[in-house]
Amino acid sequence: MKPSSRPLAVFDLDGTLADTAHRQRFLDRKPRDWDGFFGAAPDDPPLPAGVRMALDSAEECEVVYLTGRPERCRRDTLAWLGAQGLPEGRIWMRRDNDRRPARHTKLHVLKQLARDREIRVLVDDDELVCDAARQAGFTVVRAQWGAASEALKDAQEREGRT
Repeated sequence: MKPSSRPLAVFDLDGTLADTAHRQRFLDRKPRDWDGFFGAAPDDPPLPAGVRMALDSAEECEVVYLTGRPERCRRDTLAWLGAQGLPEGRIWMRRDNDRRPARHTKLHVLKQLARDREIRVLVDDDELVCDAARQAGFTVVRAQWGAASEALKDAQEREGRT
């Protein structure tokens, strides 16, 4: 089968398509409760601006998902995407034991994808991911429609957890 030549629209999940506000409380504890944080993900309400952008992007692009969620969350993530009516697409997830900052893991995947396909846009809420992708020459939309706590921002960058 011939691979698609449609450009890719790459979407983050947490804070971009999924509203994580209700589960950020798990990160306020010491130590942080990662099992609770990711276990509550199936109950995330959708972020309408992100969902609309993904649906609109699907008209011209193949929509794919690039998340810092660990691989062990794949089944819940697939169910959540389907329940929101989001386009089917490949999902790149963090290996369960990968603690590198999201700006490194996501940029690595973007560069791999760009070898074979045009990446029309990356949509992500993480400022550092967006900055790194822009510096590498990618077109970026920073999702600023969700609310991220300082604990979540710290977890994304220092702890490499999402």
